Amino acid sequence: MAAIVAGKTAIVTGAARGIGRGIAMLLAKEGAQVVVCDIGASLQGEGSDAGPAQETVSAIKKAGGAAIASTLSITDPKNAEAIVKSALDAFGRVDILVNNAGILRDVIFHKMSWSDWSDVIAVHLDGSFNMSRAVAPHFREQNAGAFVHMTSTSGLVGNFGQANYMAAKLGIIGLSRGIALDMARFNVRSNCIAPFAFTRMIESIPAQSEQDKRRIEAFQRMTPEKIAPLAVYLCTEAATGITGQQRVDAVSQLGASALAFEQKDDGLHLKPAAQSGRFPVVYRIQFSPH
Repeated sequence: MAAIVAGKTAIVTGAARGIGRGIAMLLAKEGAQVVVCDIGASLQGEGSDAGPAQETVSAIKKAGGAAIASTLSITDPKNAEAIVKSALDAFGRVDILVNNAGILRDVIFHKMSWSDWSDVIAVHLDGSFNMSRAVAPHFREQNAGAFVHMTSTSGLVGNFGQANYMAAKLGIIGLSRGIALDMARFNVRSNCIAPFAFTRMIESIPAQSEQDKRRIEAFQRMTPEKIAPLAVYLCTEAATGITGQQRVDAVSQLGASALAFEQKDDGLHLKPAAQSGRFPVVYRIQFSPH
């Protein structure tokens, strides 16, 4: 079966680890050329390391895919333009943008500093804008393109000590919907995913009670690779007509993508419901540990 994003070029931010890496790897497996964007910072956004992005590129190439790395910070609009240029120089086109990069600065609100606030907004929301704005003229010119942005249930529902993160993630929903409305005439789609997977962000949650520990054990079964199929699906022509979606919750032991996909040895296969256009555009799967 043909790869479902064959010949397309995808830019994935925060692609060196966790959910971003899972998405980048699956996009490459499904035929896309991938720009792996990651500065290699700590979870709090400190420092930089080119190694993680290059490791993901090496893994993609080892599996037979095509990829390049970028360690430019997406918080600078000029860097966003340079990242898009690197995609065009290497692969001749850009078709997909996955805005996944993020950091955490969890602090109770009355102790939150300006830098705790502004640094989180700069990566999540400003970074998503910068990258989206940089690819938008190319999507418009070719009359096609797909945006996938990562939001969070923290923004949709709320969480203690995360006013900065919540504001950024809820802002991304507004950004995505605005893009969807403005660029629909150019056959450009923009959607959000509120993913849930056990990554270093979730790993930072303290587990004090036995109930917390059991919950973390359940979370550990929710790997980043279980989020990737949904993100990849939204980048395909099969998702035509799905746009402006402000919440797609991927919360499941099996992965929300199980509703629309089957992962087989020869690649990602759409189930009949998805092929016929009946992919659920709003859903939530609950998972309770036993």
